[in-house]
Amino acid sequence: MKTEESLSSYHFNIPEDAGILVTGGGGFVGRKIVNILCRKRLRVVTFSRSLYPHLDDLGVKQVQGDLADLEAICEALQGCSLVFHVAAKAGIWGTYRDFYRSNVFGTENVIEGCFKQGIDRLVYTSSPSVVFNGKDMEGVDESTPYAVRFNASYPATKAMAERRVLEANSSKLATVAIRPHLIWGPGDTHIIPGLLKRASRGQLRRLGRREKKVDFTYIDNAVHAHLLAAERLFPGSPISGRSFFITDDSPIPIWMFINKILNIVGLPLVEKTVSPGLAYLVATMVEAVHWLLQLKSEPRLTRFLVEEMSTAHWFDVNAAKECLGYQPVVDLETGMKRVAVWLSKTIDSPCSKGLM
Repeated sequence: MKTEESLSSYHFNIPEDAGILVTGGGGFVGRKIVNILCRKRLRVVTFSRSLYPHLDDLGVKQVQGDLADLEAICEALQGCSLVFHVAAKAGIWGTYRDFYRSNVFGTENVIEGCFKQGIDRLVYTSSPSVVFNGKDMEGVDESTPYAVRFNASYPATKAMAERRVLEANSSKLATVAIRPHLIWGPGDTHIIPGLLKRASRGQLRRLGRREKKVDFTYIDNAVHAHLLAAERLFPGSPISGRSFFITDDSPIPIWMFINKILNIVGLPLVEKTVSPGLAYLVATMVEAVHWLLQLKSEPRLTRFLVEEMSTAHWFDVNAAKECLGYQPVVDLETGMKRVAVWLSKTIDSPCSKGLM
């Protein structure tokens, strides 16, 4: 088992003059992957909509572009032999067209680019939400079928994109889909900031009185799984054409996790409860108002969010352990300590407005 200190001890069998492309290399997961690849002195290329000064400092070649632009993607792929396709449009609100353009059409372009450039390995960042059916999911594994209905465009388009990736697996291109659940940790730009913002505005309520367990994935664990997959991926390999759930392998009651985060920054713990049925009804009405008025702002409550916050969803990661050699490298207690250090610096900084 790799320890966290040895996260750079991976071997990808990369030709000496070849590069590795990371789409979304400036994001939460992509940035961590890039850092480790650079630590190994590998030639790294990133593809993002924006340019990032810290990537320049690492000596990374940045290609700026849109996933919908095949020509730009092919430019970024030149001379590469391995791709981490991490970039995606995330979130619980927005037009289906925008999500489809980035998540489905963009992924199709990455796949086509790999074939055009003769790249034979593609590691795709997926999501367990592709199988989430709005009900309790306890200990489910990769045999669980894709959901047949989705209450948000993100999981719907991620499911379509994952299908495209796995269907593209062939003797010329080996593909694998990594499904980390609720990635958290220092530098998080989604889960923790969202919780703190809602909590500071008094907008959090427990949904139901039953404690539902949920899996989370610390950032180092998510990245570790991606790199393990890249090590073992090649055309015809046992993992090619497959998907793998990745978590901290330690399900925790969702409100216990949330309150741990709130406690770190001294915000009141969430004690008040509301019926999941009532919350779902309110969310339906709120969504309808937003669509009718064509409001671009994210609703305070959505049906997908209610389902996520009121159901159990934790996953069996035995396949990842057996096929990828995966074991979490950071546990919940250690992760919380690191988040506490990060938040102590962030909340006191001028950038804290983005968190509260």
